[in-house]
Amino acid sequence: MVKPLEGVLVVALEQAVAAPYCSGRLADAGARVIKIERAEGDFARHYDGVVHGESAYFVWLNKGKESLVLDIKKPDDAALLHRILIKADVFIQNLAPGAAKRAGFGATDLRAKNPKLVTCDISGYGLDGPSSQMKAYDLLVQAETGLCSLTGTPEAEGRVGVSVCDIAAGMNAYQAILEALLKRGVTGKGSGLEVSLFDGMADWMAVPLLHFDYGGAAPKRLGMRHPSIAPYGAFETQDGVKIVISIQNEREWKSFCENILEKPDWVDQGPYRTGVLRVENRQSLDAAVQAAFSTSQSDSLCEKLLNAKIAFGRVNSVAGLSNHPALRRVTIESPTGPFDLPAPPAKWQDEHPQYGAVPGIGAQSDKIRKEFAENG
Repeated sequence: MVKPLEGVLVVALEQAVAAPYCSGRLADAGARVIKIERAEGDFARHYDGVVHGESAYFVWLNKGKESLVLDIKKPDDAALLHRILIKADVFIQNLAPGAAKRAGFGATDLRAKNPKLVTCDISGYGLDGPSSQMKAYDLLVQAETGLCSLTGTPEAEGRVGVSVCDIAAGMNAYQAILEALLKRGVTGKGSGLEVSLFDGMADWMAVPLLHFDYGGAAPKRLGMRHPSIAPYGAFETQDGVKIVISIQNEREWKSFCENILEKPDWVDQGPYRTGVLRVENRQSLDAAVQAAFSTSQSDSLCEKLLNAKIAFGRVNSVAGLSNHPALRRVTIESPTGPFDLPAPPAKWQDEHPQYGAVPGIGAQSDKIRKEFAENG
């Protein structure tokens, strides 16, 4: 398979999650990604050791890259990095705001030396402004953007259980870099891009923000329920399985009443006949749905929901995901042995992409130093 970014050279002065997510997607698409690491390696290498002694975060985000160990404070190593960047197509960095520029790798200066270069600076709150110097770990940004205020139960805020702010920033950076490469194909010139964790999550928070700005109130925390739709939430079956349902239109409500609740008169009579009324009378409606679900075994109920064309999903555990029939996996090599990952989300029909191995710390250092030697 010919990958779309073959021949594109990416240099990533990166750590943790957001920038590695972006450069990892570029590597999946065929780009050559040179990952710059300190002697001790990206600190995400040491988050845990659950995958044959390696970090789950690191092996997920860094397959297919080359690892080059540099100390950019040393003149020789800095000069080597500059030589690589003269030939690069993309430069990504997520050091602390200002750190790359102080080290001589500011985006504007790099593009002056290599006008075709696409630079992408990833930060927590932007490169300048009143919040720019704040630490920006994922949970902190979840809290600052108001996401935690919408997540959890009515009694307490909660954290989204995966690093959504980091991942969103990585996705946004990947998208912007692809757009910049397309633009370069027309203009011949690179672009300077900035992506922040805060901006990415603020974008995802657009709907609750619009409710507050124009409706006067933000949505309340409802756990598994929805502020604008009912019935929508998790209900427990006779055998203790929780099943989430979502009734979003009158056609679905009619089918749900007739086939699941066995209350056909509720379709156009009584307190639940419209979507607005169902939300207003959520408490009694949820109780009626729970009563119906509690008399059924989960497998038979799921079959009835499927046949009735009702949107539903089991409240799975991670163990349930691991055994889910829809889960696609790919096998990746690493220094300590092969492991399986969820397959990248975009599926190429009739093509079967191959993915590179996870690099050891500095595994390609000697090769890259020879390739980009001063007199090479």
